[in-house]
Amino acid sequence: MNQRDGRPRRQALQRGVIILPSAFTLGNLFFGVYAMVSASRGDLMWAGWCIIFAGTLDMLDGSVARFTRTGSAFGAELDSLVDAISFGVAPGFIMFELYFGSTPWSWTISFVYITAVVVRLARFNIEQGGEAKRYFHGLPSPAAGMLLASYFPFSQTPLFALYLEDQPWQQILGVSMVLLGVLLVSHVPYAKMPKIGLRTRRGIFNTVVVMGGLFLALTVPRYYFFSALLLYVAWGLVKSVLMGLVDRLPSGDPLLDEDEDELDAETRDLDYGDLGPRSPRRTQIEDDHPDLDPDRGLEEHA
Repeated sequence: MNQRDGRPRRQALQRGVIILPSAFTLGNLFFGVYAMVSASRGDLMWAGWCIIFAGTLDMLDGSVARFTRTGSAFGAELDSLVDAISFGVAPGFIMFELYFGSTPWSWTISFVYITAVVVRLARFNIEQGGEAKRYFHGLPSPAAGMLLASYFPFSQTPLFALYLEDQPWQQILGVSMVLLGVLLVSHVPYAKMPKIGLRTRRGIFNTVVVMGGLFLALTVPRYYFFSALLLYVAWGLVKSVLMGLVDRLPSGDPLLDEDEDELDAETRDLDYGDLGPRSPRRTQIEDDHPDLDPDRGLEEHA
């Protein structure tokens, strides 16, 4: 009877749909681990691209979960654990293999960065429930990890060799990793991925921007990813400083989806002094002085 109704088939289909976002997440984990394998073998170019692939899958697993309405607490926790590896441990290990493996204590720079990623992900799950509302609270870990990982592919371009190769990149990247760690655990709001669509002007504009970025990513990936991610990190910081969001957040927290009508609602101060029980002495004074001004003290009439 159940087979005629198609119930086992529907249950199997639903179970398969639920597994789909986790499959993207585990693909993210695969590329994160393989990035470390490649870095240990000296193939830093492929290690960097693996982190980019991991970031792409990380973006897709959330989209798939929302589209299929199969988001769950398990998926959110799994995603955070995988992100800690793909965008925390793996980029830190790539930087260690590239610059920080020659001196005894330089590995602590990678440790500081990885610690910031782990703390950021834990806070993200508590404050935003595993999904950003209107803004990311602090720099997203995929952006930080992909920025570090895309440095080596960018360093192999003719532009880098011509103008930037002579810079002290070991010191620059060391300071940058510490700064990224600070931004990861900061209160700086960072914008989400823009929503695309063709129904509104803003949706059409976002679609054009996203398609343009996708075109550049496919045609000049060595230039695009590092430059775009660096601009994203810098713009979030500069915008926050200019708007004063580092020192003071607005009363309506931009990290929460609050109704504007509720934020603009008029608030009035209410005096509940007359609602409490009256003391016998106060009652006697009021009886003896019926013209007593309630705004004046009672002691002068005692």
